Amino acid sequence: MNHNLPLITTLATALGLAVVLGFIAVRIRLPALVGYLLAGMVIGPFTPGFVADSAIAAELAEIGVMLLMFGVGLHFSLDDLLQVRKIAVPGAVAQMVLATLLGAGLASLWGWGAGSALVFGVALSVASTAVLLRGLEATGTLASMSGRIPIGWVVVQDLAMVLVLVLLPPLAGLLTGGGQAHGAEGVWQTLGLTLVKVAAFVALMLIVGRRLFPWLLWQVVRTGSRELFTLCVVAAAVSVAFGAAKLFGVSFALGAFFAGMMMRESEFSHRAAEESLPLRDAFAVLFFVSVGMLFDPATLLTYPGRILGVLAIVMLGTPLVSAVLVLLFRYPLNTALTVSASLAQIGEFSFILAGIGVSNGLLPPEGQHLILAGALVSIALNPLAFKAVKPVQDWMRARSKLARQLERPLDPLAELPMTTHEKYLSRQVVLVGYGRVGRHIGQALTQNGIPYVVAEQNREIVEQLRAEGLAAVCGDASDPAVLIQAHIAHAGMLVVTLPDAFGVRQMLQTAQLLNPDIETVVRTQSEDEAELLKQEGVGRIFVDENELACSMSGHALARFGVKL
Repeated sequence: MNHNLPLITTLATALGLAVVLGFIAVRIRLPALVGYLLAGMVIGPFTPGFVADSAIAAELAEIGVMLLMFGVGLHFSLDDLLQVRKIAVPGAVAQMVLATLLGAGLASLWGWGAGSALVFGVALSVASTAVLLRGLEATGTLASMSGRIPIGWVVVQDLAMVLVLVLLPPLAGLLTGGGQAHGAEGVWQTLGLTLVKVAAFVALMLIVGRRLFPWLLWQVVRTGSRELFTLCVVAAAVSVAFGAAKLFGVSFALGAFFAGMMMRESEFSHRAAEESLPLRDAFAVLFFVSVGMLFDPATLLTYPGRILGVLAIVMLGTPLVSAVLVLLFRYPLNTALTVSASLAQIGEFSFILAGIGVSNGLLPPEGQHLILAGALVSIALNPLAFKAVKPVQDWMRARSKLARQLERPLDPLAELPMTTHEKYLSRQVVLVGYGRVGRHIGQALTQNGIPYVVAEQNREIVEQLRAEGLAAVCGDASDPAVLIQAHIAHAGMLVVTLPDAFGVRQMLQTAQLLNPDIETVVRTQSEDEAELLKQEGVGRIFVDENELACSMSGHALARFGVKL
């Protein structure tokens, strides 16, 4: 029997060692992700002993990123993406420009040329999609407004990096001082062709994909084969990602993300997300292992000062810039800090850009080592950044007058207008969140003439509601000031549609303090969260799965004449 099987060997060693070191990391109260990165270092080429196939590991990591982005697309509709476009597009562009300038300035201090400094700065400006998604999932903010903004932000970063990676080789001659290899006309032709390809891919997904993928999923469901359904889901993710890269020059991650968004139009999207989850998790681990394999521990001893400079930009400069930008767009402090934590790391695009930079003579090998070191350390510390969001938020709100002013700088959407009718301000329903669930509740209240005030973080939604003549206030309802503006003290009921147990408890404390007799209704996604909320004295708790089961069983019994 042939035992020279690099794929199986790489899978077995990577996953096996990741389990062991991930378990040890968790036992000593470190993120499991740290164990996965260490596993990659152990089987990488820079440590003694067994060396896994780095090329195969890199390809497996690409599959992991594809499946992760596909999963996000399954939970992230086109409407969600469009709702955050006013902050995600200008915010991501401004953040990338400022982070690039910081990185280029640091490289210039080291004596690097303009081309090397520019490539180095761009590599430090773009976050890892896989790490960002893991952080949002771990904190339960993936489906919230604070989660949708960084996802839209990183999609814009991905689109920008597609252009950078395509344009870098033809610009190499100009940046290295060797003249323009293809001339200005050639560069503009390349840019125009790239934009046309990206636009064609997006148009194809929106026009054809939105109809094709739901239809395809329905045809497979009709066969009654569970394994065929799972195979269809995975094949769609990988095939569309591969086709997008080969035919349109779009990144694998972006292609898979759009495939997931189109498949979300199907009524079976939740089943697709659940059945692909184990595979997504396994390949996500392989991504982190592959990152660890790229890192040479000797770099920490060779360039300690420069690594600290890189980390200062990635984990302090970029988060600070991002937070200020979000606050300038008048979003709450919690959203600003969540976006900052999401972007306080670099990853896959930085590796690709560094490799292209070195191969084209635009980046010295030292630059690639520094980028890898910055990525490894920032990825390992990123879970701690997410855990710090709540303590930092409480500290800033309590001690910094400037933070409170930046969070709510004379924002007309943060207060109800003086013209708001009196019917909205007495025994009204305060409806927190106006997503899919909140929208249905609001429509039902409107149809029955019941007044309500919406508290929502998405400024575009608040603007639309006010244009329709409805009472709405913009902000994070876990901030007492937002509920005060919604006149919680005079409300008859508080309805929270956001599945955020921690934030809900803060809302309940404010509501019960200002209005002890108020009735509270909340939504949660698990029995464990429901138990925690019961201890807070919540009047009525709706668990998503339980309510779905009750509705379906009620319908089935009604068909047989059983009266409920």
